[in-house]
Amino acid sequence: VRPGLSAVLPSAGSGQQSVTGVSAADDGNSYWRVRGRTAAVCERGRPVRCGQQIRLTHLGTGRNLHSHRFASPLSGNQEVSAFGEAGEGDYLDDWTVVCSGTYWARDGEVRFQHASTEVFLSVTGEQYGRPIHGQKEVHGMAASSQNNYWKVMEGIFMQPSEVFKAEQYHAEL
Repeated sequence: VRPGLSAVLPSAGSGQQSVTGVSAADDGNSYWRVRGRTAAVCERGRPVRCGQQIRLTHLGTGRNLHSHRFASPLSGNQEVSAFGEAGEGDYLDDWTVVCSGTYWARDGEVRFQHASTEVFLSVTGEQYGRPIHGQKEVHGMAASSQNNYWKVMEGIFMQPSEVFKAEQYHAEL
């Protein structure tokens, strides 16, 4: 089980809002909305395919999960931040869903690979001090490892759309 992602104070590197990991699965600051990649629509009720590009928008701030070639403050890996306003940002907000099978399964583990720089969204043991004591640094790592598996712990799940159900189960005669 991975910590929740929280968006907090400005980062020392880029000055954008930091994204941290917290241990509590029910942390109210850890809710993110799955959206289509930049300039694309993600139809509600349509399952997310493995290999599909998405954006994750923080519900509390309206900023997107973002990465760029800045060093993260604690580990020196690639910085992950929260960027944009009201869900609008840029192409550096796009992440590829890496999972097994055809679709991102509700109970399955998943990786997120940054579409532009190809790092994996990761959390290791580095912890911040004041004022966010105990929260872990979330960063991008070049290699896949046990540190970059994520799992949805709670949220609002949409039922598959009727169009999707028909595509999956309709057989031509």
